[in-house]
Parts: sequence; structure tokens; C-alpha cells
Amino acid sequence: MLGKALKYIRIFHNMNQTVFAERIGISRSYLSEIEAGKKPASIELLEKYSSLFNIPVSSLLLFSEELESPIFPEKGRLYVADKILKIMEWMVEKDNINDEDKDS
Repeated sequence: MLGKALKYIRIFHNMNQTVFAERIGISRSYLSEIEAGKKPASIELLEKYSSLFNIPVSSLLLFSEELESPIFPEKGRLYVADKILKIMEWMVEKDNINDEDKDS
């Protein structure tokens, strides 16, 4: 889920994979694998997100830790995480629609 959240943070900031990958010094394909959850996000990568988007690394890690927390049943954690990601996705889609309306 962390990879998906990182993807929506990038998209929310209107940055495509190619530009973002260049700015943080990794390949676009590697970034794609991280965002798809195929590769883990390193602390160094989280620090780059933090500095570029002005989001504390602790906030990124807290989100990840909460997904792994044994306090809440796994089904509940996944449900809440999925809802958060859907809200982020909705915000990105809403911005895209607004951008298209401006261009018309």
C-alpha cells in the first residue's frame, strides 16, 4: 500500500513518473515498480519524497506502519487504507477534470 500512496502523492503534485524519477535520480521503470508494490521503497527514496513534496518522512512511515499494526484486524486496516487511497485518487481525478475544463 505504501507504493500506491507514494504514487498518488506524486500525481497529486502534478508530476509524471519520468520527471519525478529524473529529479530523484532513479529510472522511471524502477519508480514504476515501487509504485506498483513490486519493489520496496527505501528510506533514501522516502527522504527524497519528503524533501521534494515537503512531507515529513515520519508521516510516510506512519502510514506504512499503521497498515502493518497488529492493533487493528488486518481486514479493518486494509479497508481504511483502501478508503484513504481512494480519496487521494478521487482528488487527483478531480484535479485532472478541472484542468481539462480550463483547457476547453
